[in-house]
Amino acid sequence: MVERKLLVLFGSQTGTAQDTAERIGREAKRRHFQCRVEALDSYDVANLINELLVVFVCATTGQGDPPDNMKMFWRFLFRKNLPPGSLCQLDYAVLGLGDSSYPKFNFVAKKLHKRVLQLGGNPLLPVALGDDQHDLGPDAVVDPWLLALWDKILALYPLPPGLEIISPDVRLPPKYTLHYLAEDSLHPDGGLLQPTAPRAVPSELHPFAARVVSNQRLTAESHFQDVRLIEFDVTGSGISWRSGDVVMIQPQNCPEDVQQFCQLLRLDPDRHFVLKPTEPGTSLPALLPQPCTIRHLVTHYLDISCVPRRSFFELLSYFSTNELEREKLQEFSSAQGQEELYSYCNRPRRTTLEALWDFPHTTCAIPPEYLLDLIPRIRPRAFSIASSMLAHPDRIQILMAVVRYKTRLSKPRRGLCSTWLASLNPEQGDVRVPLWVKKGGMKFPADPDTPVIMIGPGTGVAPFRAAIQERVAQGCRGNCLFFGCRQKSKDFYCQTEWEELAFQVFDEQEQHCRGLLDDQSAFFLMAHTVKGGPAAPQIWRASPEPPPALADSGGLGLALECAPGLPSLHASGGEAVCHQGLLPLCPCSAAQGGEWERSQEEKVYVQHRIQENRRLVWELLSSRSAHVYLAG
Repeated sequence: MVERKLLVLFGSQTGTAQDTAERIGREAKRRHFQCRVEALDSYDVANLINELLVVFVCATTGQGDPPDNMKMFWRFLFRKNLPPGSLCQLDYAVLGLGDSSYPKFNFVAKKLHKRVLQLGGNPLLPVALGDDQHDLGPDAVVDPWLLALWDKILALYPLPPGLEIISPDVRLPPKYTLHYLAEDSLHPDGGLLQPTAPRAVPSELHPFAARVVSNQRLTAESHFQDVRLIEFDVTGSGISWRSGDVVMIQPQNCPEDVQQFCQLLRLDPDRHFVLKPTEPGTSLPALLPQPCTIRHLVTHYLDISCVPRRSFFELLSYFSTNELEREKLQEFSSAQGQEELYSYCNRPRRTTLEALWDFPHTTCAIPPEYLLDLIPRIRPRAFSIASSMLAHPDRIQILMAVVRYKTRLSKPRRGLCSTWLASLNPEQGDVRVPLWVKKGGMKFPADPDTPVIMIGPGTGVAPFRAAIQERVAQGCRGNCLFFGCRQKSKDFYCQTEWEELAFQVFDEQEQHCRGLLDDQSAFFLMAHTVKGGPAAPQIWRASPEPPPALADSGGLGLALECAPGLPSLHASGGEAVCHQGLLPLCPCSAAQGGEWERSQEEKVYVQHRIQENRRLVWELLSSRSAHVYLAG
């Protein structure tokens, strides 16, 4: 008899595809299949030629890109030297999860389905295209597709004689069993954050415990948003990066939430335990030390601040001893209850911890060994690196807005990672953050003579700060930045740095202001405020004395004459055109206040500044093949 084995492979960025893959795994076990659920990049793709039955679950990210945990698989699968019939023995199905508001809706799932078909695979069903934009979310497609899938699979692999599908009323065993250790056992905890020497370049499985050097608030205390410039020391880590790369940070839950969680579930946070897989072949969680304490598990691993998914309420319903709570949990986990679940969880962004508070009788009955089945792990957060290795060796800086907003719930919603990072005070001791660096999708031109036009409103300026530092250090010419903020006095990020970058060569070059010719400029900045922006700029040529209109306008004013073939520019008030390099220029006015702070009926955005400087932008694009970058 043919072995009844099913392999479920997922590519997931935010956890939705993984959650769906694990759901398929549970349904397979109810049908008595030997089932493995793995991330695509954790699976040895060379073994795919030996598989008989595979279900692929994959999300699409960005502009049709595969998730991070399937990129190696993706590259291998599209190698041109793979034989056309190499997967002829494979029965497969592809389930895609995407968002139809994006142009390349479910692009990865469609392309994967087509590629496996080209290699000889036998599709069980047409590719399923789950859509976040549907009123019921992707489950509107997933639910009926899975019913059809199991009909197909059971026709090929019938149930063994004497066995029936395990009823949905029966609770499946947990993935791991939890064994408490004797209280007098000595087991060090907190290994995740100990500053140990890394064995290799830091990665998700082996993050580097970087010391927090500084944590500076850039916005005024009166400003509604808290934006931080945070610096980490990565000396000795072996980490290297270029402008456009991202740093991945592994956050943790706050102590107050950890304490509440342990109280709700009646757990002793200082108890030590070890995990053992329920089934052979199941690997232990890579980021969880063995042995471990309950406190470490809840602080560093369980995402109790995430919005719970449908599967959370389904599993929770099995533990309920209260009839009213059980009925509600079953409703939330049913196909018919998804609209109400959305109103309860997703719309107000209710957290897992808050949901547990709402079901107290059920919560206190949760067996500890089911915690890892019930609550997903905390996922790392990505931040654009805002500093260059050339300007700040062994220092990684990020520009981070602290996430805080209101919903209909009385308690404000807070971002897990940004709130945690903002709370870290390096002046109170040795503060460590687990991190690693990942290549970003933003690549700057290798040719130093190719100009770049960078558009970065708000914290979107972070990768461009790194790029400008790097390109100026390398002598690259033609760096043009459009930056936007609300008010100069409150959220003009890195204002002093931009001004220093503009003015630091004045003393050396002031003697050239009277007629020397030279190369194109190295740095322009076009800044604006939404409120209190300047009047439309005038265009004039550099001279030793500023024109009266500019001198009288107030605010920051710089004048420069661009290289031959480029339009001449000036800036006043919020419209600052700054320069560092060999181009002759001279200061015009450095008064404070002025045009930035005045009242304004119409808001001014970055696109207005681009339009006002259209001659410069067009010349850079048409004559010098400039590259354009946009970050928000």
